[in-house]
Amino acid sequence: MAAAPELHAAEIVDLSRVTVEDLEPVLEEERITWRSTLRWDFGSSAELVRRFVRIQALGGFALLIGGRVVGYTYYVVEDRKGLIGDLYILREFACSEYEDTLLSAVLEALVLAPGVNRIEAQLMMMRGPFERTLPLSTYSKIHPRLFMLADLADVPVLAEGKAAQDFRYRHWSEARQEESAALIAAAYKGHVDATINDQYSSVSGARRFIHNIVQYPGCGSFFLPASLIADRPDGGMAGVILGSLVAGDTGHVTQVCVAPLHKGQGVGYELMRRSLSVFAQNECERVSLTVTAGNTEAIELYQRIGFRATRRFAAYVWEGF
Repeated sequence: MAAAPELHAAEIVDLSRVTVEDLEPVLEEERITWRSTLRWDFGSSAELVRRFVRIQALGGFALLIGGRVVGYTYYVVEDRKGLIGDLYILREFACSEYEDTLLSAVLEALVLAPGVNRIEAQLMMMRGPFERTLPLSTYSKIHPRLFMLADLADVPVLAEGKAAQDFRYRHWSEARQEESAALIAAAYKGHVDATINDQYSSVSGARRFIHNIVQYPGCGSFFLPASLIADRPDGGMAGVILGSLVAGDTGHVTQVCVAPLHKGQGVGYELMRRSLSVFAQNECERVSLTVTAGNTEAIELYQRIGFRATRRFAAYVWEGF
């Protein structure tokens, strides 16, 4: 076990007070860490951070030790919700105390932001114990999650299931966005994931979720060939899977869900089977996904297909402040 870093007097400053050059060593190490740990290319996300820091348009904070930027966090406000987009500290200084220092600063800013009544975060690069007592713990809930990875060379040839014949499969299209949003909202009704991400709890929220997945690089670049719909013979949607490319050789399943009426009929398996096949045909060596640790049914399916958990992290929600 690595020794804990020696704690130094830390200073928190607004991101508007640092330059891109000040932040560059942190972004570069974070890029390497994302690639080595998750097989994701963090380059496009880092470039967005640079762009907005350069024009002083990104809400957030930098952690300074001895005048040197050693960590940062940023946030955005969407309607009445605050989203903590990232938090990273150089390995040399990484510890829960410094992570909590940054968290405290960003939480205080969001609590004071007009109209914000909920804060969400899924911070993949936090290194301290993720289930520890957090700042504003009175208002927080912690949901353990898993990062899972499948090396496509090791995934066995997956046989067609019954659902391969009972449903029709086609590429997702924006013309089906409203149906997809309605299906996501129905599939997650009463599910813990709708507590983690409140966009799943309504059709309008699911519509925003899909828009963000398709238009923005937070979960990679949307990859239409691996994004599929399962339709019933009458044309109604039974399931949907959305995929992205998070590196030139790595795909990611950003969403897969099945209409409540068709759960247990193999639709999820068949969507995954077909999507993984498309990723493999497009020279992806691996595919990743994330799943809530309590969702044992989904985890068992992913394990049967060939996924394995490689990292634990947490989804955080603060409400009622």
